Amino acid sequence: MSVNSNNNTIRKEVFIECRPETLFSFFTDPAKLVRWMGRQVLLDPSIGGKFRIDLNGTNIALGEYKEIILNEKIVMSWGWEQSKMVPPGSSTLEFTLTPQDNGTLLVLTHYDLPEEEVASHVKGWTHFMSRLQAAAQIEDPEVDPLSVEASYE
Repeated sequence: MSVNSNNNTIRKEVFIECRPETLFSFFTDPAKLVRWMGRQVLLDPSIGGKFRIDLNGTNIALGEYKEIILNEKIVMSWGWEQSKMVPPGSSTLEFTLTPQDNGTLLVLTHYDLPEEEVASHVKGWTHFMSRLQAAAQIEDPEVDPLSVEASYE
């Protein structure tokens, strides 16, 4: 996983061994999103649809979906309930999914963060991207070699 942060933007890349359509569902299906982020999730994955991700009973992320390109890209506003530094809608989060080799290159870009919030968000996204990688790879197992063999010896 690579991490870049400059000014008020974080960019993280991670390769995940699953198809883009499998990975995409981890951003739009509440039952899958909660496997890698939050303990309670409410989603309306449509343009203008709202989301609410309760991480731990105290930290609650809020925002709305701004752009959705099926299996390729999700853009959402992002912020924290009751935060003066990063209130809901004050920053933008973009996920792009690009097929690569036997999986997907996921690029997260988080724009418009206050400079003093960048380090904590880098730490958070590093944690959650590794959880997403693990959850998505389990969800999308490799083809069973026994299912494609022509004969059993």
